[in-house]
Amino acid sequence: MLPAAHRLRRSVDFERAVRRGVRGSRQTVVVHLIVEPTVPAPAVVGFVVSKAVGNSVTRNRVKRRLRAIVATRVGDLAPGTMAVLRALPAAAGSDFAGLTADVEAGLSAAAKRWAQRQVDTSGGGRR
Repeated sequence: MLPAAHRLRRSVDFERAVRRGVRGSRQTVVVHLIVEPTVPAPAVVGFVVSKAVGNSVTRNRVKRRLRAIVATRVGDLAPGTMAVLRALPAAAGSDFAGLTADVEAGLSAAAKRWAQRQVDTSGGGRR
């Protein structure tokens, strides 16, 4: 289970992560990520699993799997990180290993994009 200190709860925070953050998408999940290093708070993660994924049983199974995957990796995220994991309809048919691989790949792709964005906005990178 994901500890309460690492859960994203407020809709304002979900909106900020989705709108201002970067995206790393895979076949079963899209990861929206924003890192605010000036905020001394622990990394927080939220989940979005819409009705497009399936019925309530399927959606809850996908949410439980995503929470279990992230619970083991939330310590690796930098303090001040806000991440929103949005499940795609393909997540319903994916097994735990496939979902784990997609979450890891999505997180690393989003983190890489965030680092690139910081280089580009600091004036040191290409435009």
